[in-house]
Amino acid sequence: MGLLASLYISQYIPLMFFYEALPVYLRQRGSSLEAIALVNLLILPVVLKFLWSPLIDRYGFTRWGHYRFWIVLFQVMVSLLTLACAFIDIEQNLNLLLIIGFVMCVFCTSQDIAADALAVNLLTPEERGLGNGIQVSGHYLGAVIGSGGMLILLDRLAWQKTLLLIALIMVISLLPILLHQEVVTAKPVVKASISKELAEFFGRRELWLWLLILATYTTGSSMAITMFRPLLVDLGLSTAQIGLLLGVVSYGVGTIGALIGGMTVNFLDRKKLLMVGGCLQGIVILGFLLPAWGISSLVILYLLGITFNGIYGVAETATSTIKMDKSSADSAGRDFTIRTSIAFISSAIAGSFSGTIAEAVGYSGLFVLCVGLTLGNLLLISRLKV
Repeated sequence: MGLLASLYISQYIPLMFFYEALPVYLRQRGSSLEAIALVNLLILPVVLKFLWSPLIDRYGFTRWGHYRFWIVLFQVMVSLLTLACAFIDIEQNLNLLLIIGFVMCVFCTSQDIAADALAVNLLTPEERGLGNGIQVSGHYLGAVIGSGGMLILLDRLAWQKTLLLIALIMVISLLPILLHQEVVTAKPVVKASISKELAEFFGRRELWLWLLILATYTTGSSMAITMFRPLLVDLGLSTAQIGLLLGVVSYGVGTIGALIGGMTVNFLDRKKLLMVGGCLQGIVILGFLLPAWGISSLVILYLLGITFNGIYGVAETATSTIKMDKSSADSAGRDFTIRTSIAFISSAIAGSFSGTIAEAVGYSGLFVLCVGLTLGNLLLISRLKV
């Protein structure tokens, strides 16, 4: 479990540094909004990684361990590129920084494919709940370190020392995977093209209901939390207050929620856990109506932020565990990654429309709609055979 924790924390630190901390730092250094907006392109590898996931399953240097080889390779490359970024003058060479950052994100997401596949083959069905709890909590902790933590260090240590520290963290976190001895099983020879492999996956009709549930399970929550942030601004909270509430305290509770979800999986069957997670999501979204009606008590806002991320951590662990259950050992990277990409894409699309909807019907109308979407997903789950 320590191996999985080190992998999932380390791969999220550079991702969240570039996606959340870098835009703030660039703005402080006087960069234009147009230039800062380009940072959003760095998230593309997260969306598209399913396209090359079959390659991670198919090829590898098995003498070092099939997935272990890929994990070590990608993390070494990320460490070297982070080291290079430390010596870039971002005011004079912002485009170069973004290009290197994009390549780093490709390597981080590719490492994630290999790490997920390694976990599928490493964990027994009884261990998958806790294993996925560690995965989700690792993502939360990596987000705390890579975003809020690195912003603090940028303020105190400046650019070069902060990037050197990230590179050092990435190198140190290699130790658990270097000590791990992966059990390599012979993989069947695959002659089909990548496009045929992807077509074969989506051609399984028995998966369609599950994929639809996965695509809509956190849609309501994604829309709600996207608009909860500007709602806090409208209520008069400062940037520092919002950062502490959502970026540190709430993410920290999300880590705990993910671990609780991991320990709960073995006491509830997968379907019941999904139902419980969905119901709790609906309840906390209803709670967002309180600030939408003008109630700005910090106690209530913290309770909502903490509860939301705690429940979201439980829900993410539940879906991640079922994704692992339904992944084949021979194509673990592909199967797990496609499901993850579907959930990410649907949440991103839903979040992007939330602002337009809120402008039309107000915050209250949006939150009521989000509850309705969550209830609709519960109806789909009731038809699921897990």
